[in-house]
Amino acid sequence: MFPQDVLFAYIAACLVVVMAPGPDNILAISRGLSQGKAAATLSSVGAGLGIMFHTTAAALGLSLVIQASPVAFWAVKAVGGLYLLWLGYKALASRSLISFEPSAHQSLRKVFFTGLLSNVLNPKPGLFVLAFLPQFVSAARGPVALQMLVYGAIFALLTALIFTVLGCFAFRLSSWLRRHPRVGTGLNVGAGLTFIAAGLSVLALRQRA
Repeated sequence: MFPQDVLFAYIAACLVVVMAPGPDNILAISRGLSQGKAAATLSSVGAGLGIMFHTTAAALGLSLVIQASPVAFWAVKAVGGLYLLWLGYKALASRSLISFEPSAHQSLRKVFFTGLLSNVLNPKPGLFVLAFLPQFVSAARGPVALQMLVYGAIFALLTALIFTVLGCFAFRLSSWLRRHPRVGTGLNVGAGLTFIAAGLSVLALRQRA
Protein backbone atom coordinates (compact mmCIF):
# COMPACT_ATOMS: atom_id res chain seq x y z
CA MET A 1 0.00 0.00 0.00
CA PHE A 2 2.86 2.41 0.83
CA PRO A 3 5.99 3.02 -1.29
CA GLN A 4 9.17 2.55 0.75
CA ASP A 5 10.36 6.11 0.29
CA VAL A 6 7.04 7.50 1.54
CA LEU A 7 6.98 5.09 4.48
CA PHE A 8 10.56 5.88 5.51
CA ALA A 9 9.90 9.62 5.28
CA TYR A 10 6.78 9.19 7.41
CA ILE A 11 8.56 7.14 10.07
CA ALA A 12 11.39 9.68 10.23
CA ALA A 13 8.88 12.51 10.69
CA CYS A 14 7.08 10.53 13.40
CA LEU A 15 10.33 9.95 15.29
CA VAL A 16 11.06 13.68 15.33
CA VAL A 17 7.56 14.42 16.67
CA VAL A 18 7.61 11.64 19.29
CA MET A 19 11.04 12.61 20.63
CA ALA A 20 10.11 16.30 21.01
CA PRO A 21 9.53 17.16 24.69
CA GLY A 22 5.87 17.31 25.63
CA PRO A 23 3.42 16.42 28.40
CA ASP A 24 2.95 12.80 27.29
CA ASN A 25 6.59 11.73 27.26
CA ILE A 26 7.30 13.72 30.42
CA LEU A 27 4.43 11.84 32.06
CA ALA A 28 5.88 8.47 30.98
CA ILE A 29 9.35 9.43 32.22
CA SER A 30 7.91 10.60 35.54
CA ARG A 31 6.06 7.31 35.99
CA GLY A 32 9.22 5.38 35.25
CA LEU A 33 11.22 7.41 37.76
CA SER A 34 8.75 7.08 40.60
CA GLN A 35 6.84 3.83 40.04
CA GLY A 36 8.92 1.65 37.76
CA LYS A 37 8.82 0.05 34.36
CA ALA A 38 5.22 -1.22 34.50
CA ALA A 39 3.87 2.26 35.23
CA ALA A 40 6.02 3.79 32.47
CA THR A 41 4.79 1.18 30.01
CA LEU A 42 1.11 1.66 30.85
CA SER A 43 1.39 5.44 30.64
CA SER A 44 3.08 5.05 27.24
CA VAL A 45 0.44 2.63 25.96
CA GLY A 46 -2.23 5.09 27.07
CA ALA A 47 -0.54 7.85 25.05
CA GLY A 48 -0.33 5.55 22.02
CA LEU A 49 -4.03 4.71 22.26
CA GLY A 50 -4.71 8.43 22.48
CA ILE A 51 -3.00 8.86 19.11
CA MET A 52 -5.26 6.14 17.69
CA PHE A 53 -8.29 7.95 19.11
CA HIS A 54 -7.33 11.14 17.28
CA THR A 55 -6.51 9.19 14.11
CA THR A 56 -9.87 7.42 14.14
CA ALA A 57 -11.64 10.73 14.72
CA ALA A 58 -9.76 12.26 11.79
CA ALA A 59 -10.51 9.28 9.54
CA LEU A 60 -14.22 9.49 10.40
CA GLY A 61 -14.33 13.23 9.85
CA LEU A 62 -15.00 14.15 13.48
CA SER A 63 -11.90 16.32 13.66
CA LEU A 64 -13.15 18.33 10.69
CA VAL A 65 -16.50 18.84 12.43
CA ILE A 66 -14.76 20.08 15.59
CA GLN A 67 -12.49 22.31 13.55
CA ALA A 68 -15.45 23.79 11.66
CA SER A 69 -17.69 24.36 14.70
CA PRO A 70 -16.61 27.22 17.00
CA VAL A 71 -18.62 25.84 19.92
CA ALA A 72 -17.25 22.29 19.59
CA PHE A 73 -13.71 23.57 19.11
CA TRP A 74 -13.98 25.82 22.17
CA ALA A 75 -15.42 23.01 24.31
CA VAL A 76 -12.68 20.52 23.38
CA LYS A 77 -10.01 23.17 23.81
CA ALA A 78 -11.33 24.17 27.25
CA VAL A 79 -11.55 20.60 28.55
CA GLY A 80 -8.09 19.66 27.27
CA GLY A 81 -6.40 22.83 28.43
CA LEU A 82 -7.95 22.73 31.89
CA TYR A 83 -7.03 19.05 32.31
CA LEU A 84 -3.38 19.81 31.55
CA LEU A 85 -3.46 22.80 33.91
CA TRP A 86 -4.89 20.55 36.61
CA LEU A 87 -2.08 18.01 36.11
CA GLY A 88 0.43 20.84 36.35
CA TYR A 89 -1.16 22.23 39.51
CA LYS A 90 -1.11 18.79 41.13
CA ALA A 91 2.55 18.30 40.27
CA LEU A 92 3.46 21.69 41.74
CA ALA A 93 1.21 21.53 44.80
CA SER A 94 1.84 17.96 45.95
CA ARG A 95 5.28 17.38 44.38
CA SER A 96 4.13 13.77 44.05
CA LEU A 97 4.34 13.18 40.30
CA ILE A 98 7.87 11.94 40.95
CA SER A 99 7.80 10.44 44.43
CA PHE A 100 9.28 7.34 45.99
CA GLU A 101 6.78 7.27 48.86
CA PRO A 102 4.40 4.31 48.39
CA SER A 103 1.49 6.43 49.64
CA ALA A 104 1.99 8.84 46.72
CA HIS A 105 1.93 6.13 44.07
CA GLN A 106 -1.12 5.71 41.86
CA SER A 107 -2.71 2.44 40.87
CA LEU A 108 -1.56 1.13 37.49
CA ARG A 109 -5.13 1.54 36.26
CA LYS A 110 -5.06 5.25 37.10
CA VAL A 111 -1.58 5.60 35.58
CA PHE A 112 -2.91 4.16 32.31
CA PHE A 113 -6.00 6.37 32.17
CA THR A 114 -4.02 9.50 33.05
CA GLY A 115 -1.68 8.74 30.13
CA LEU A 116 -4.66 8.13 27.87
CA LEU A 117 -6.66 11.20 28.90
CA SER A 118 -3.68 13.57 28.77
CA ASN A 119 -3.53 12.75 25.04
CA VAL A 120 -7.23 12.31 24.22
CA LEU A 121 -8.30 15.55 25.93
CA ASN A 122 -5.52 17.55 24.27
CA PRO A 123 -6.80 18.88 20.92
CA LYS A 124 -3.27 19.62 19.67
CA PRO A 125 -2.51 15.97 18.74
CA GLY A 126 -5.86 15.81 16.95
CA LEU A 127 -5.13 18.92 14.92
CA PHE A 128 -1.62 17.65 14.24
CA VAL A 129 -2.90 14.28 12.99
CA LEU A 130 -5.45 16.06 10.81
CA ALA A 131 -2.75 18.21 9.22
CA PHE A 132 0.07 15.64 9.21
CA LEU A 133 -1.35 12.32 7.99
CA PRO A 134 -3.03 13.54 4.77
CA GLN A 135 0.38 14.64 3.46
CA PHE A 136 1.32 10.96 3.12
CA VAL A 137 -2.03 9.72 1.82
CA SER A 138 -2.82 9.13 -1.84
CA ALA A 139 -6.21 8.13 -3.23
CA ALA A 140 -4.36 6.11 -5.89
CA ARG A 141 -3.11 3.72 -3.19
CA GLY A 142 -6.53 2.70 -1.88
CA PRO A 143 -9.15 3.89 0.62
CA VAL A 144 -7.99 7.12 2.25
CA ALA A 145 -9.56 6.33 5.64
CA LEU A 146 -7.77 2.98 5.77
CA GLN A 147 -4.45 4.59 4.89
CA MET A 148 -4.93 7.15 7.68
CA LEU A 149 -5.69 4.39 10.19
CA VAL A 150 -2.57 2.45 9.19
CA TYR A 151 -0.41 5.57 9.38
CA GLY A 152 -1.99 6.40 12.73
CA ALA A 153 -1.28 2.88 14.01
CA ILE A 154 2.40 3.30 13.07
CA PHE A 155 2.49 6.67 14.84
CA ALA A 156 0.77 5.20 17.91
CA LEU A 157 3.10 2.19 18.03
CA LEU A 158 6.22 4.38 17.78
CA THR A 159 4.80 6.63 20.51
CA ALA A 160 4.14 3.73 22.88
CA LEU A 161 7.51 2.06 22.21
CA ILE A 162 9.69 5.17 22.48
CA PHE A 163 7.89 6.48 25.55
CA THR A 164 8.28 3.06 27.17
CA VAL A 165 12.02 3.04 26.46
CA LEU A 166 12.36 6.55 27.89
CA GLY A 167 10.36 5.62 30.97
CA CYS A 168 12.27 2.39 31.57
CA PHE A 169 15.59 4.18 31.12
CA ALA A 170 14.45 6.80 33.63
CA PHE A 171 13.71 4.00 36.10
CA ARG A 172 17.43 3.23 36.18
CA LEU A 173 18.01 6.72 37.57
CA SER A 174 15.54 6.29 40.42
CA SER A 175 18.10 4.98 42.91
CA TRP A 176 20.27 8.03 42.32
CA LEU A 177 17.28 10.34 42.71
CA ARG A 178 16.41 8.75 46.04
CA ARG A 179 19.75 10.00 47.32
CA HIS A 180 19.20 13.48 45.89
CA PRO A 181 15.68 14.57 46.90
CA ARG A 182 16.26 18.17 45.83
CA VAL A 183 16.70 17.01 42.24
CA GLY A 184 13.40 15.15 42.50
CA THR A 185 11.73 18.32 43.75
CA GLY A 186 13.17 20.24 40.82
CA LEU A 187 11.90 17.64 38.37
CA ASN A 188 8.41 17.86 39.88
CA VAL A 189 8.47 21.64 39.47
CA GLY A 190 9.76 21.32 35.90
CA ALA A 191 7.08 18.74 35.01
CA GLY A 192 4.37 20.87 36.60
CA LEU A 193 5.45 23.96 34.70
CA THR A 194 5.57 21.94 31.46
CA PHE A 195 1.98 20.76 31.95
CA ILE A 196 0.86 24.31 32.73
CA ALA A 197 2.64 25.66 29.65
CA ALA A 198 1.03 22.94 27.54
CA GLY A 199 -2.39 23.73 29.01
CA LEU A 200 -2.00 27.44 28.32
CA SER A 201 -0.87 26.74 24.75
CA VAL A 202 -3.99 24.62 24.22
CA LEU A 203 -6.24 27.36 25.60
CA ALA A 204 -4.51 29.83 23.26
CA LEU A 205 -5.22 27.73 20.16
CA ARG A 206 -7.15 29.53 17.47
CA GLN A 207 -9.60 27.89 15.14
CA ARG A 208 -8.26 27.73 11.64
CA ALA A 209 -10.49 28.89 8.86
